[in-house]
Amino acid sequence: MISSATDTAPLAYDVARLRQDFPILRQQVYGKPLIYLDSAATTQKPNIVLQTLQDYYTGYNSNVHRGVHHLSQIATEAYEESRRIIARYINAAHNHEVIFTKGTTDSINLVANVFGRKIIRKGDTVIISAIEHHSNIVPWQIVCEEREATLRIIPVNERGELEMEAYEAMLDDTVKIVACTYVSNTLGTVNPVQDIIRLAHAKGIPVLLDGAQAIQHRQVDVQALDVDFLAFSGHKLYGPTGIGVLYGKSEWLNKLPPYQGGGDMIKTVTFAKTIYNELPYKFEAGTPDISGAIGLGAAVKYVQGIGVANIGAWETHLLQYALEALSSIDGIRFIGQASHRAGAISFLVKDIHPYDLGELLDKQGIAVRTGHHCTEPIMDFFKIPGTVRASFGLYNTTEEIDHLVTAVKKAATMLG
Repeated sequence: MISSATDTAPLAYDVARLRQDFPILRQQVYGKPLIYLDSAATTQKPNIVLQTLQDYYTGYNSNVHRGVHHLSQIATEAYEESRRIIARYINAAHNHEVIFTKGTTDSINLVANVFGRKIIRKGDTVIISAIEHHSNIVPWQIVCEEREATLRIIPVNERGELEMEAYEAMLDDTVKIVACTYVSNTLGTVNPVQDIIRLAHAKGIPVLLDGAQAIQHRQVDVQALDVDFLAFSGHKLYGPTGIGVLYGKSEWLNKLPPYQGGGDMIKTVTFAKTIYNELPYKFEAGTPDISGAIGLGAAVKYVQGIGVANIGAWETHLLQYALEALSSIDGIRFIGQASHRAGAISFLVKDIHPYDLGELLDKQGIAVRTGHHCTEPIMDFFKIPGTVRASFGLYNTTEEIDHLVTAVKKAATMLG
């Protein structure tokens, strides 16, 4: 449909072959081939991840770190190898800086909870941005309410970009941490995280990045960024649900208290005193999601095999193609038009409610997300009830985008 955008496609990227790795994409919905454009909510899983989960439960299902028997030793080695794989993927200085959690939300709550207990006091300030997911808003609101601290918001402009001059002016001596998304799940805005970190560090302020929408689209090097904390979810990185990662610099993880108490996070326990375990186990209380962690390691290896730069280039091509193709729809309005963006496009068509449009797209076999996307404040900023969001993964094609455009036009006519 759009020849000029097609010319930007990476020549060596074989999307047809890669799609064969995802069995769910072969199904039909309402008699039509599934077109899955909701990867910002969760990515589909390749065969290697599905096989890895099956292998664990049928071959070496056992608890980790606590058994001397054969199955436990195999499970422990696979679990820790996954930690090493992820540490290399984000270029952590140490394997023990990778903490397994339930996901991005759990990782952010961990930092907010322990940071609040240890660092934040009455009169202090926490900075977040106006385009955060609720999971990077509510935990900090809770902390600020409990500690009688102030939550400051980096404003956003009509393009969906942060106002960096306002941010810099906020960085006074009361600020104890900055928590900001790398890529907006709603707008696709890629924030200038290097500048955010640099300006905060100039004042001695640590930074947490929500990397849930970045880790699958681009290389995230925690040492190059010099970020203090990074949170992300496995299920958005072609891995299982219920598993995620908190990266933290060793000095911060050693300084902060445990998040939860229980097995594996202790060295010794008496009724008089408990001595906590070393990193990373200090923050991994109880039986972890062993299969999820091992599955996430397999997902990361799968992404590395393709090359995250190759995936990012393909998805950039899809994004440019989709923006041009969708622009042909009468009455379309793009929500957020940042100059640097990734992964997702949010839009409205005339005065059609996004839910109604999404329902009719579903009947044509197209899965998109509708609603406020857990970012109600940004919806309030744009004075809209929500958006239709099309988001892309490594398996999407320009032909699917063509079908999306045709389906939106058909739905708009029906709802017109």
